[in-house]
Amino acid sequence: MTALSSFGLAVWIALFAAVSSMEVYTSRELQAKNGTDTRLKCTFSSSEPLGEEVTVSWTFRPLSGGSDESVFYFHKEPYAPKKGHFQNRAVWDGNTRRGDASIIIMNIQQKDNGTYLCQVKNPPDVHGEMGEIMVSVVNQVKFSEITLLALIVGVGSVVIILIVIAVVLCRYYRKQRTHSTAVSEMECREKLNEKPHDLSPNA
Repeated sequence: MTALSSFGLAVWIALFAAVSSMEVYTSRELQAKNGTDTRLKCTFSSSEPLGEEVTVSWTFRPLSGGSDESVFYFHKEPYAPKKGHFQNRAVWDGNTRRGDASIIIMNIQQKDNGTYLCQVKNPPDVHGEMGEIMVSVVNQVKFSEITLLALIVGVGSVVIILIVIAVVLCRYYRKQRTHSTAVSEMECREKLNEKPHDLSPNA
């Protein structure tokens, strides 16, 4: 095989791999409140039509070290773990036909701290990096900067609306009071200008 043909074959293989590789998307980090049901979101896209042969594998890598542990497996139907500390706690919450391979960890605990790996295969599209989520279980979820900014903007908007309403009401009541005062003054003037009735008996 000539150098030119070898180079062409290498380019073809690289292009094929780039086109047919599976793309998996996850959030890199996730904070979960201790004792809550936490959804681990994993979505994917494939160059091949999504059919019955799609497989999803979730694996847990403990933060404290140790061997990886299977969390969940899906192929045509969900297969929850029958042993380990995810038994009766890992629940399927995805839809492979829509590119969703998410799961829920029920009653998440401190021992669940670690990295969760989401691997999806759609034969013949079986190549691609796994999605990773670094989960930190905390007693109280911290506000993110976006959440804090949204809260500040929301409270500020409510305060401004209340101020505008108060100003409008003050002007309305002041106008009503001025109008009532003007009417009273006019009535008094009219009464003062009235001529006394003739009290003499009719002839």
